[in-house]
Amino acid sequence: MSEASADEVQTIVAARALAHTKTVFIGVGRPSTAAILARMVHNPSLVLVYESGAIGAKPFHIPLSIGDGELAATADAVVSVPEMFNDWIGPGRIEVAFLSAAQIDRFANLNSTVIGDYDHPVTRLPGAGGAPEIAANCERVIVVIPHSRRTFVERLDFVTTVGYADGPGARQRLGMRGRGPTAVITDLGVLEPDPSSAQLVLTQLHEGVTVENARDATGWDLAVAEQLSVTEPPSDTELDALRELLAR
Repeated sequence: MSEASADEVQTIVAARALAHTKTVFIGVGRPSTAAILARMVHNPSLVLVYESGAIGAKPFHIPLSIGDGELAATADAVVSVPEMFNDWIGPGRIEVAFLSAAQIDRFANLNSTVIGDYDHPVTRLPGAGGAPEIAANCERVIVVIPHSRRTFVERLDFVTTVGYADGPGARQRLGMRGRGPTAVITDLGVLEPDPSSAQLVLTQLHEGVTVENARDATGWDLAVAEQLSVTEPPSDTELDALRELLAR
């Protein structure tokens, strides 16, 4: 079997993070792929929840969008979007939310609105969607994002979704129910918030990646954990299942 790519490792690590999770809220792209892979390999009872209102979806293909018909066709229930946010997200009934963005800062705040000046942007992005409410109320947030200086920036061009705002205690002051981001999974490794500073710390590197690689790809002086671990390589079972899923 060919060696796993960096993208494949990132997806597999994200899937592993759901091994003992009951419910996960996901969008499209790599987070959705990772969640489906988690159901296939690690956690067949995992309940996939999509913003479009599908609860307990069991897709066999990677959805083209949150409105993909397969999500509704395979779901245990389908509710309206207002009901999803009023009765499921708002009260904190979802255990984990997978999010992504165009930019992230050292406090795990996210930008999915604009690159550049808001009134005259270089790029207009898809926008917030439900991410601010999701990040505020779900029990935990896992960010799945590529690792580069373009993405890991010193200062966001726009704060779309609050992670830890400006530091410790900010989420409590803002009245947020959830714990916030507990992990940021990239194609280089895994970062977690330091309990005392709320700043992201590199805690795990994927095989073959160095600390220098991660620091060079980060737009701030990245802190590194004293006990830095190395990602367990993908198993044949994980890699076979992921490649089968991507080929469907």
